[in-house]
Amino acid sequence: MAVTFSNLHTDAGLKSLNDFLSGKTYVSGDQFTKDDIKVYAAVLENPGDAFPSVGKWYEVVSSNLAASFPGNAQGVRFSGQASAPEAAPAKPEASAAEDDDDLDLFGDETEEDKKAAEEREAAKKSTKKKESGKSSVLLDVKPWDDETDMKKLEEAVRSVEMPGLLWGASKLVPVGYGIKKLQIMLTIVDDLVSVDSLIEEQLTVEPINEYVQSCDIVAFNKI
Repeated sequence: MAVTFSNLHTDAGLKSLNDFLSGKTYVSGDQFTKDDIKVYAAVLENPGDAFPSVGKWYEVVSSNLAASFPGNAQGVRFSGQASAPEAAPAKPEASAAEDDDDLDLFGDETEEDKKAAEEREAAKKSTKKKESGKSSVLLDVKPWDDETDMKKLEEAVRSVEMPGLLWGASKLVPVGYGIKKLQIMLTIVDDLVSVDSLIEEQLTVEPINEYVQSCDIVAFNKI
């Protein structure tokens, strides 16, 4: 849940921060974070004993920052804000979320946060395996005549092996005049196996064409 501090340049704002920091070392959790830096930047100076919790926290943050900025700082102060030109049109009253004196620790997403989120998303996508589509095919394999040895024909067909090809169930189907054809199922990985190439380059060429006259695709379904 977002924590908002207002008017940290005033006693009222510092009192609110002092109450929040009571019993705490840091603004968020038990470690020094960028939330401490955001609030630190909004506090003009160490309030000391007037607001002891803020004073103690201010010293801790100063020590952490000193380790990162070893140079000898001389200290700077800011004068009052410049007034707006008289002719400038009046601006609508800003909401609490839009007020420059309000500090929303979780309201703004920095470029670093966006970049980190994009990198995490890219890493997730890169770890996913690219799965190629598969298809189920029903093939009619026709012999030369009724004297063709159908057992040897099926053995010849199943002898064809290649990556992405899996032969399945089969049966003999009567055609007529004592001739039977082999109907056989096969599953293929689409990116690896072309059914047309399987027929033209494997099943209807030597030595398998000794048994196989032709092949027809009866059914082709995506899995």
